[in-house]
Amino acid sequence: MSKTKSAFFCQNCGYESTKWVGKCPSCEQWNTFVEEVIVKGNDKSPKDDWKDFHGAGSTLKTVSINDVSSAEEKRILTNDAELNRVLGGGIVLGSIVLVAGEPGIGKSTLFLQNGLMLKDVVTLYISGEESEQQIKMRADRVGMMNENFYLLTETNTQTIFKEIKKLKPQLVIVDSIQTLQSPFVESSPGSISQIRECAAEMQRYAKETGTPVFLIGHITKDGNIAGPKILEHMVDTVLQFEGDRHYAYRILRTLKNRFGSTSELGIYEMTGEGMRPVNNPSEILITQKEDQLSGIAIAATIEGMRPLLIETQALVTQSVYGTPQRTVSGFDLRRLQLLLAVLEKRGGFHFGVKDVFINIAGGIKVEDPSIDLAIVCALLSSYEDVSLPQFICFAGEVGLSGEIRAVNRIEQRIAEAEKLGFEKIIVSKYNAKSLGKLKFNIDVVALGKVEEVYKYLF
Repeated sequence: MSKTKSAFFCQNCGYESTKWVGKCPSCEQWNTFVEEVIVKGNDKSPKDDWKDFHGAGSTLKTVSINDVSSAEEKRILTNDAELNRVLGGGIVLGSIVLVAGEPGIGKSTLFLQNGLMLKDVVTLYISGEESEQQIKMRADRVGMMNENFYLLTETNTQTIFKEIKKLKPQLVIVDSIQTLQSPFVESSPGSISQIRECAAEMQRYAKETGTPVFLIGHITKDGNIAGPKILEHMVDTVLQFEGDRHYAYRILRTLKNRFGSTSELGIYEMTGEGMRPVNNPSEILITQKEDQLSGIAIAATIEGMRPLLIETQALVTQSVYGTPQRTVSGFDLRRLQLLLAVLEKRGGFHFGVKDVFINIAGGIKVEDPSIDLAIVCALLSSYEDVSLPQFICFAGEVGLSGEIRAVNRIEQRIAEAEKLGFEKIIVSKYNAKSLGKLKFNIDVVALGKVEEVYKYLF
């Protein structure tokens, strides 16, 4: 006879309480506590269901760390170079990956087409949101067929594991983790305890059988991953799929990765035939313009291992109202205020009476401080209403005393600019020492202060 126990969970952050409280002590949100029934008893443990999958369920014992053989983790290479890069070189066997993003951003399409492209891997696609006919229609639209790709439209985890036991898949995709329901927890799908239990069952399955599992997840209106924060701690990799639905481009970012870098990013273009990986994003992030326009500067930045050339746009206008506006898109507002203060103090430019607008073209967000110099030059170009030379780009961080500081991996930035046909790149003079005798077919201009850059350009 099982003993029934209930607890109260915060639907926002997953905080557990024995009694109902109005304000969550953890995230300080009001009226988020919901009672959920947890069944504790003599029921069979959920993990007993997959003991005979791939020889899993061996007896465990403590071992010395010196006795553990260190081998390179085995990976499944997908046909999608962007996904491989973001995961750190392919799908690690036994890993569990959480992919989150807004509705309609293309999560299901991306992983459906990646599953269909893996011809030699038995893939099971579990959907709790769509029927088999809907998934087939999407597969037809993507235009791919695969005999080793299987569908299962089910939300009960125990039924899913029975099917998994029969099929023995080499890759499992769950769309979405919020729709799954475990019979070991008596609460509705999508609740904190259900998400936690279903993710734990999937995690145990992945680790004990060495099968990689992708969990597609929803996000809240704040942009955070829905469900308890523990969900992100349990998985090996967290990917965020983001992008403005008004743009065709989507960005797959790594927020956490136990098997690779967390600063990687992959860029996709949303087309009628599915997601198209963009191999050379610099070309799409720089608009091809015929006329020379003021307020535009090209920055040589690096995201993860990948050099990118992006277009920074600035607009400086006389402030009509008493308080000048500072509006940014894709850039840090506080960083902009810092750069404006440097220009005001070190350069004598009166930005205090001007409205300033900054935009990173292509709808991407950039955190690399090396775009400071490009932002400063775009601001000065708009302030003076003089366009910058067309084939010039910038790579440098601006310090509070107006000095241009060195940035890392400058050779890759210069090589990317050279590849795209730029004639000049302005870098910090402190970077010039490290370049030494390297030969480039691009003119590398090394300057030390913002005033020198202003004199050079204007």
